[in-house]
Amino acid sequence: MKILVLNSGSSSLKYQVIDMETEEMLAKGYFERIGQPNSFLTHKVNGEKHKFEHIAKNHEQAIKFVLSRLTNEHYGVIKDLDELGGIGHRVVHGGEKFSNSVIITDEVIEEIRKCVDLAPLHNPAAILGIEACKKIVPNMKMVAVFDTAFHQTISKEKYIYPIPYNYYKKYGIRKYGFHGTSHQYVANRVANLINKDIKELKIVNCHLGQGCSVCAIKNGKSVETSMGLTPLGGIPMGSRSGDLDPSIVTFLMQKCNLSIDDMNYILNKESGLYGISGISIDMRDIENEMLSGGTHAKLAMDNFHYLTACYIARCAVAMGGIDVLTFTAGIGEKGPISREAICEQLKFLGVEIDKKVNDVKGEELEVSTKDSKVKVYVVPTNEELMIARETLKLVK
Repeated sequence: MKILVLNSGSSSLKYQVIDMETEEMLAKGYFERIGQPNSFLTHKVNGEKHKFEHIAKNHEQAIKFVLSRLTNEHYGVIKDLDELGGIGHRVVHGGEKFSNSVIITDEVIEEIRKCVDLAPLHNPAAILGIEACKKIVPNMKMVAVFDTAFHQTISKEKYIYPIPYNYYKKYGIRKYGFHGTSHQYVANRVANLINKDIKELKIVNCHLGQGCSVCAIKNGKSVETSMGLTPLGGIPMGSRSGDLDPSIVTFLMQKCNLSIDDMNYILNKESGLYGISGISIDMRDIENEMLSGGTHAKLAMDNFHYLTACYIARCAVAMGGIDVLTFTAGIGEKGPISREAICEQLKFLGVEIDKKVNDVKGEELEVSTKDSKVKVYVVPTNEELMIARETLKLVK
């Protein structure tokens, strides 16, 4: 059976077709600038990249064009849409309603809509993709896979915020966590790599990219994570602040006469590694500047490494120890400098990293020493495969 995985953005669409018998990715692509006159699709198949300039006024037109490429005799991987067993949609926020992936119904769409206030940039886009597919392939089974679902096993004393309880009851203000499909995939993958039952392991996974989160996974379940009500919380990221003294927000709004939109923009687009370094949201640029003697770049990296190590220690507290530490996503997979700097601050937990082995990028391997009490692995993530697996499980 073949599964189509869709990740809808406000003006973009990412997709993959995966053969679930072999779990091989057959085709992938990225439709950009949907709704603009210069929209285009980059489609990859058989190791070749094809670019199509195609006007898509909305997600429905974009998805129709993607499906036409997937069934095309030159660029396609299926003869017709009947070869697809289902479509898996990435949905960022499922609130407290969804603790697992679900078959999409009208009722499910309405529940996703109720979470729009919690994910105003992401959930509306997911709904656009889902409703477009309903029109184009009305009889196709579709599954919603939620970034937040994996974290619904976190206990209440860990997810509740110390503000008046009525705000939780009325508005659902609590820690939800994100990157759930990535954390779940990596945890299961590393358990296979060390040939142990995941139910016997205490794993901390560091998903470090332009968005970053740390997750404690005990016995296969999330018990703590760094992101909170929104993907802004936790450790610093490319341009997102992570956790702050909340008074900073009101102080700056008053001093600089900032609106709510102004403050949201600063915290989401001008903070984090970019905010301190003044260089870029890309860690590679910041690393290069640091290696050239840039003091602000070094300060940004030192701050990022320290706060990431602090959250790893917090996750160890949540589990009563740690057996395995994993690194994934852009920085986690391709940042040996960051992995080493973070692990150096965790020696008190028994973490020992082999600097020579660690000096690699994008490979799946163990980077801890033989004497390390905590195994340290680099595991490239595969959120699309995780979504496809969840979709297959439900459509079957």
